[in-house]
Amino acid sequence: MKLTYNKYNHIPLETNIGGGGRIPHLLGIVLSGKASIGEQCTIMHQVTIGVDELKNNKAPVIGNNVFIGAGAKIIGNITVGNNVVIGAGAIVTKSVPNGKTVVGINRIIEQSNG
Repeated sequence: MKLTYNKYNHIPLETNIGGGGRIPHLLGIVLSGKASIGEQCTIMHQVTIGVDELKNNKAPVIGNNVFIGAGAKIIGNITVGNNVVIGAGAIVTKSVPNGKTVVGINRIIEQSNG
């Protein structure tokens, strides 16, 4: 992922970011240097991926092909699986299995078959 620096973001060089991802609106993004982000991920504006300083100071591991909506916050020692959608404004503090959608505060949407 090619990143352009500006004063409105915090993306440390230590952050592990896989290839082929997108940040369409590079504004207000805060990523922990301890975070790991998989390949083909899309991160929208105002997203935070950070450590839980009150517990163990560990950051999330984000899988491949994950879409993270505007304003989402992903915090702590959790894993977000592959092919996950994190909705705009969602707060995620618990691990998310592959292929799920998360909205609100840790609410995983179960897919229906019709």
